[in-house]
Amino acid sequence: MKPIYFVLFSLFFAFTSCNNSGKRDKTLLPDSVGNINVLQIIIPNDLWNGAVGEAIRNNFAAPVDGLPQDEPLFSMNQMPPEAFTGFARSNRLFLYVVLSEEDKVTIATDEYAKPQKGAVIKATSEEKLVELIDQNSQKIIEAFHETEFKERQRRTAVSLLKTDSLRKVMGVSLQIPSAYRIATATDEFFWMRKDLKDGTTNILVYEVPLTMIANDSTAVGDIIKIRDSIGSKLLPVEDEGQFITEDAYAPYIFKMEVDGKFTYKTKGTWEVKDAWMGGPFINYAIKDEKNNRFLILEGFTYAPSASKRDLQFELESILNTAKLE
Repeated sequence: MKPIYFVLFSLFFAFTSCNNSGKRDKTLLPDSVGNINVLQIIIPNDLWNGAVGEAIRNNFAAPVDGLPQDEPLFSMNQMPPEAFTGFARSNRLFLYVVLSEEDKVTIATDEYAKPQKGAVIKATSEEKLVELIDQNSQKIIEAFHETEFKERQRRTAVSLLKTDSLRKVMGVSLQIPSAYRIATATDEFFWMRKDLKDGTTNILVYEVPLTMIANDSTAVGDIIKIRDSIGSKLLPVEDEGQFITEDAYAPYIFKMEVDGKFTYKTKGTWEVKDAWMGGPFINYAIKDEKNNRFLILEGFTYAPSASKRDLQFELESILNTAKLE
């Protein structure tokens, strides 16, 4: 028999906020709530404490790439289905997992609030639930991250740093929060930074010739050589140290597009040699063939006593706003 909480959940999906034509009217939905990268898990307690919950944790709380310490993709809060009512439905991200009479995965947009992204996974057995979670987690995570990037960028856009000089000199515009300040601005290099309670977050912008990154097989090595050369020359550190890529951990490299242009995205950790300083970085090398260059955008964090997932997430959301002239 189908559990009563799933019947109620299905009825709510079908009939909440319907207009005269029988279609759901989402214009009256309340605003969603929640901190960035917080995921509400709706699942019966017995499933959460067993193999199904373990599969959820393995996928949605997996360590974020490129951080010096393990931090989960999402901070998760679990509740049983009968508690998923009222204000609890306003969380911006939710994952609903339940036993049912069919095997199905659905990604829903703005079901109870806006903006909101939810995923519903239902299956006829616990084993099938685990299988569906493992098979579909990546596309669900991508949908969740897309929603969170947009939300982070929406919050940033409330108050922006004026970057006319960056656009004129480097030929790129970025939406950077006004909490940042321009620390260095030359014809070849821009450095923006934001002070934290204990540390800073930073954005670098510079360019190199297209020939500096030869091809896919050497890209990660070429990018590390470039950032180490620029960082050691242009970023001031104490006691004649050098700001370089930490060589104890291999960086992660991905291919993507920024403003319609091919881009290498590299994540790793930096250090100042013999100074016990370090932290995560994310580097975008944007292939700008029109101007015969790779435009380099980098965000890095120094915050020794703080978690760094959301700080780096903010930096990545800023880099993703890049528009090349």
